[in-house]
Amino acid sequence: MTDQTFSLDINSLDGPLGQRVYTALRNKILTMSFEPGAVLRKGALCEQLGVSRSPVTEALNKLSSDGLVDIIPQSATRVSQFSMFELRQESFLREAVEVAAVAKVALDRTDEQLTILSRNLKMQGLLVEDEDFEGFFEADLEFHELILAFTGFPKVAITAGQMSLQLRRARMLVLPEPGRPAEAVSEHEKILASIKARDADAARSAMSLHLRQLITRIEPLERQHPEYFRPN
Repeated sequence: MTDQTFSLDINSLDGPLGQRVYTALRNKILTMSFEPGAVLRKGALCEQLGVSRSPVTEALNKLSSDGLVDIIPQSATRVSQFSMFELRQESFLREAVEVAAVAKVALDRTDEQLTILSRNLKMQGLLVEDEDFEGFFEADLEFHELILAFTGFPKVAITAGQMSLQLRRARMLVLPEPGRPAEAVSEHEKILASIKARDADAARSAMSLHLRQLITRIEPLERQHPEYFRPN
């Protein structure tokens, strides 16, 4: 089903008009407000966003390059369906990057970086207690982004984010699973403890174990939500 009855002020976003439209639509896709397989009609998008067709076309082309939409010439634009092969591939790549990143951070981290990670983790715990799973999702995402940023290599965070878009989207379906957010916080605590102890090997193991939980929970989705997946 297509969700095109949303309200979003793109004027609150940064960048040129085309970039703001892209960001708005990308957020809708990544949060599953636009479900896999949903048809995106340019006319409706232009009306809802209050823009002309040009920035919408620009945004859709960029989303196509991201692998988030499929543009069928002379037909329609659809939100891309999931592929288990792509999700497993992204999981493999994400683990390779983040395990290397957390080991480097464990060895090189500063006291200030440790404090920032600790504050984030405390916030995660509070959000789980309040059952604010949307807020927890954002804090969880920030925890991983901070570790990537603390490597000191800007391209690492950018590359990791771009190559795990499908995982990020699918993750929205599994986060409400009872008990999982609390388990994730516990796994983050082990990662942080390894960073604090400057134990690179323990950090690698803790991060690897944590990241593999996600793909394990995503795999059953192909049976639970076949409409979200490409036919084999």
